[in-house]
Amino acid sequence: MNPHYELVMENICGIGLSFQLDGFRILYAVIATFMWIMAVAFSKEYMSHYENKVRYYIFTILTYVATIGVFLSADLFTLFLFFEIMSLTSYVWVAQDEKKESLRAGDTYLAIAIMGGMVLLMGLFLLYSVTGTLKMNEILTVMKGFDSADAKMNLYAAGGCMLVGFGAKAGAFPLHIWLPKAHPVAPAPASALLSGVLTKAGIYGGIILSCYIFLGDVKWGTLILIVGTITMFWGALLALFSLDLKRTLACSSVSQIGFILVGLGMTGLLGAGHDIAARGTLLHMVNHSMIKLTLFMAAGVVFMNLHELNLNEIRGFGRKKPLLCFVFLLGALSIMGVPFFSGYISKTLLHESIVEYIHGMEHGEFVSQFFTEAGMKSIEWIFLLSGGLTVAYMCKLFVAVFLEENEDAALQQRYSEKKAYLKPVSTAMLAAVAVMIPALGMLPQASMDVMADLAQEFLGVHHAGHAVHYFTWVNLKGSVISVSIGALL
Repeated sequence: MNPHYELVMENICGIGLSFQLDGFRILYAVIATFMWIMAVAFSKEYMSHYENKVRYYIFTILTYVATIGVFLSADLFTLFLFFEIMSLTSYVWVAQDEKKESLRAGDTYLAIAIMGGMVLLMGLFLLYSVTGTLKMNEILTVMKGFDSADAKMNLYAAGGCMLVGFGAKAGAFPLHIWLPKAHPVAPAPASALLSGVLTKAGIYGGIILSCYIFLGDVKWGTLILIVGTITMFWGALLALFSLDLKRTLACSSVSQIGFILVGLGMTGLLGAGHDIAARGTLLHMVNHSMIKLTLFMAAGVVFMNLHELNLNEIRGFGRKKPLLCFVFLLGALSIMGVPFFSGYISKTLLHESIVEYIHGMEHGEFVSQFFTEAGMKSIEWIFLLSGGLTVAYMCKLFVAVFLEENEDAALQQRYSEKKAYLKPVSTAMLAAVAVMIPALGMLPQASMDVMADLAQEFLGVHHAGHAVHYFTWVNLKGSVISVSIGALL
C-alpha cells in the first residue's frame, strides 16, 4: 500500500480545495515537472525568433501550476477548477504567433475546451446528487454499496457527461479535432507539453471514472474500449496520410491516446484480475509522454532551421545530421513498439490484456453481452493493425527527413552544408531525453515495473501483478506482426 498524504484548504471557492500525494500522483507530478524543465530549456533557443516571449513564459508557468493542481487533486471539484485554468492558460500556446491559422486553431481549441468543461461540470452536479460527495476516495466507498437501478442510470448519465469533458482534453474520438489543428501552429516545446502532459490530464479523469466510479463495470469498460479502439485506429490512419511533420505527430498522439483508452477499457472487462491492463495503461501514459517530448523537440529543431513543416519541403534536411537522426530514431522505434524500447513494454501489456480476456472467454471465465469471441479477436487485430499503421507513418517521416534527398538539388545542397543547427546546451538536453527511452526498454523489470508497482494502486490494483516475460516469443509475436503490417503498408 502506498502512503497517502492529504492537504485540505478550507473555505476556498465555497467548499474548499483538497490535494493528495500517493504513488501515481507523485509519479506524474515528477514526469510533468521533468517535461516542463526540458521544454522551457529548449524554448530559450526555439523561441528566440518569436515575439511576445515574456507572455509565452508566463503562461507556460501558469499552465504548469494548473497541471500539477490537476494531478494532485483529491476531489473532483479541485480537479475541475485546475482543469479549466489549465485549458485557458494553454490557449496562449496555440495562438502564440497570432497568425490567422494560429488564431483559428486557438478558437477550435478553446471552443472544445469550454464545451467539454461545461459538460464536465454538468456531470459533476449529477454525480454529487447521486453520491453526496466529490471526494475520490469517498466516492469509491459509496460505490461499493450501490445497487439501485435508477441511481445507476443517473450515474451513467453523470459518467457520460464527465467522459465528454475529459475525452475532449485527452483527444479521444470524436473530440480529437483540436490536436491536428493546434500542434502545427503551436511552438514545438508547447506541442510536446500539450501532447505529452495535458492529454494525460484528460486520461487522469478517465482513470477516476473507470477505477473509482465504474470499477469492474462491464458496460462502462465496453464503452471505453469501443471509444479507444476507434480513436486508436482513426488517429493512425490520419497520421498515415498527413504531409505535415507536426500534424503527423499530433494524429499519432490521437492514436496513442486510443491505445491507452483500450487498456483502460480492459480494466473494466477483466474485473478483479485487471492488473495487466492497469499496468499497461499506466506505463503507456508514461511512455507516450517521454516519446512525444523527444519527437516534438526533434521536430522543433527542423522548424527552427527551416520555418517549414511540409514533408515535401523539409525532405532531406536530416541527412548528414547523425545526432538529430539518432534522437528521432529512438523516439520512432519506441512508439512503433519495437523490442528493447520502452513503447514495446507497455504495448505488450496492453496486448496481453486483450489476449487474456479472449482466453477467458474461450474457457467460460468471461461472458460479454456486447462481444463474441470473434468480436474481441477483431479488437485484437485492430490493435495490431493500428500498431502496423504506427510503423508505417513513422517510417514515412524518418525516410522523408533523414534518408531521401530533396527534389530541389540546390535546396539539398544547402541542407547538407556543415553548419551548427542546434546549440550545445539544446543538443545535450535532446540527447539525454532520447537515451532514456531504450534504457527503460532494455531494463523493464528495474525501471518500468518499479514505476507500475509504485502507481498501480491508483488504478485499483492492490497486489503485485503476475510476472510478465517481455522477451519471450509469445510476447514478441505481437510486435513482429505489427512491424510486418507496417512494412507491407
